[in-house]
Amino acid sequence: MPATLKTVTLGCKVNQYETEYVREGLVGIGYRDAAQEEAADLCIVNTCTVTGEGDSKSRQIIRRLARDNPGTRIVVMGCYATRAPEEVAALPSVAEVVTDKRELPDLLGRFGVVDIPTGISQFGTRHRAYVKVQDGCLLRCSYCIIPKVRPSLYSRPSDHILDEVRRLFDNGFREIVLTGVHLGHYGVDWNAGKPKSQWYRLADLVRQIVAIDGDFRVRLSSIEATEVTRELIAVMGEFPDKVCPHLHICLQSGSDRILRRMKRRWGVKRFLDRCRLVTETLDKPALTTDVIVGFPGETDADFESTCDTVRKAGFSKIHTFPFSPRRGTPAADLAEMVPKRVKAERSQILATVEAELRECYFQRLLGTRLRVLVEGQSERGGNWYRGTSCRYAPVEFFSDDAEESSLVEVYGEQVATDRIIGASQMMLS
Repeated sequence: MPATLKTVTLGCKVNQYETEYVREGLVGIGYRDAAQEEAADLCIVNTCTVTGEGDSKSRQIIRRLARDNPGTRIVVMGCYATRAPEEVAALPSVAEVVTDKRELPDLLGRFGVVDIPTGISQFGTRHRAYVKVQDGCLLRCSYCIIPKVRPSLYSRPSDHILDEVRRLFDNGFREIVLTGVHLGHYGVDWNAGKPKSQWYRLADLVRQIVAIDGDFRVRLSSIEATEVTRELIAVMGEFPDKVCPHLHICLQSGSDRILRRMKRRWGVKRFLDRCRLVTETLDKPALTTDVIVGFPGETDADFESTCDTVRKAGFSKIHTFPFSPRRGTPAADLAEMVPKRVKAERSQILATVEAELRECYFQRLLGTRLRVLVEGQSERGGNWYRGTSCRYAPVEFFSDDAEESSLVEVYGEQVATDRIIGASQMMLS
């Protein structure tokens, strides 16, 4: 009987990619995924430590796996494992703690994998595949623990990435999401000491990916405003069907005073200038963002500045996070903590602003050609399907021949509360 395996992932897209990398390596030597109620011989837990809640959830999952899988060996990796390895090692059934993601090939080797993979070829049952291109962050934002647990910049060789994209396309994936701990720093570690004319950056990688034959599209994960370069925007504009006209540009606050307290690298004007360059260059691009509300010292005036900034940027989606002090970061020791009640009120206000901006953006997309990744039938049943458009708008549409995980062309006809309603015009793949 082949050995059984369970994997659990907390946190970001990078973690999800790394779990799949380990899973594929183990499946390649005979492990099989355990059924839902079946005990597993080996459990892999990929942890998150962005918040204290992430640590707590990681511990709970490890204890539950130890209880529900008697005799199992648990291997724990991820940012919590890096930050507190001794604490993790003391949990029940933990056989190994991986403190550095660069050790994953060595981990597979210890389990008997001879041909160490350079990437992945599947992504579970998902409709889109994440491709990790970079690791490490050199920034020192005052609220973030990640630079302490992933401090070393590392860019994957482009040939490994290109081969991986080809495999994923051959296996049916039509959307590839490029991700990293600091995506915009792809290539920075290679370029040190070289003249700028010899630099290889994210825009160069994207240009190589879109040159691969096949009808698929690339979406960029979260990126910093200063790294949305003119070269990157040019590639997006040159290949509108291959590179999604969507950028998730991290804001965090629309107040210059709070941005300084967060130790961010730019002010509101520079951020909005970059958003304006994107919207003036590309065809109706979607801009989405992250915002932290209730950062220590945030006044009503600071929060109003944030609301004003997101309106000027015209975001179609805002991921709102009430500030949570993260032990080990400078922000956790700042004075003037904002009461929980005020953070909840501001989160609700920002959600209302987001809904207004989303409605406005979706209205602009009516009649626009949208390439939609089909994700399944909608709740309406029949010939109604749902999916995600190139511009990151959820779409519900009618079609006689849509196939799951394919790309279809849809023209929006009306806006519902949180989606666009339309009809497909032709099958693209």
